[in-house]
Amino acid sequence: MTYCVGVLVEDGLVMIADTRTNAGLDDISTFRKLQLFNVPGERVIMLASAGNLSVTQSVLSLLREGVDDVEGQPPEKLVDVPSMFKAAQLVGRAVRQVRKIEHEGFERANIRFEVSFLLGGQIGTGEMRLFMVYSAGNFIECGKDSPFLQIGEHKYGKPILDRAVTSSLDLYDALKVALVSMDSTMRSNLGVGLPIDIAVARRGALTLEVDHRIEAGEPYFHDLRERWSAALRAAHRAIPRPPYGPPKNK
Repeated sequence: MTYCVGVLVEDGLVMIADTRTNAGLDDISTFRKLQLFNVPGERVIMLASAGNLSVTQSVLSLLREGVDDVEGQPPEKLVDVPSMFKAAQLVGRAVRQVRKIEHEGFERANIRFEVSFLLGGQIGTGEMRLFMVYSAGNFIECGKDSPFLQIGEHKYGKPILDRAVTSSLDLYDALKVALVSMDSTMRSNLGVGLPIDIAVARRGALTLEVDHRIEAGEPYFHDLRERWSAALRAAHRAIPRPPYGPPKNK
């Protein structure tokens, strides 16, 4: 399973992704799901993926080597597109191209063609934007009213984001909330786990401010997990007992 989240606030963009691709009793494997397509001073692009690993890898290879589109035109790479909207279109075309090549084999093997991407970043003087690209190659964009997007096992971490994330949130508070959201997901689903890749880019900087992998036992993430658990227990104790049923015995 997978959990990836992108948070776009006024200060910039945060994206985090776990790395677990399989979690059995004796078989746990990992793969980097947060890819970076950056040209410092020109563009900063983050791409997180969820779904079938073979499809993901094929799409990523096309985005690096070039997506065939218009006959007679050279293949287009993600590092060459002129805007984030064009970048989202290119990711969608890459997904559709892989589907066209692989769909017969997938159907014969009774395997679902399942993949999704979070695409975020900034190119030149254009706006910093965040998109979600679906298996069909279509996409949506996050807005100020809901300044985050998720893919993969999103249901456990979404309530945290719904309650805490606003577009005016400080950039590193956004990172903190996203990590709490990841922790909540990891506690409820063994298919999501460490290491966690994180990337942070400040609006207008056109370079990464953070590119970091959180490994098992990292002090900050361990402390965050413990503090969040303690805060939840304290909040539970502080809420009055429901006024239903017989009175509590003194």
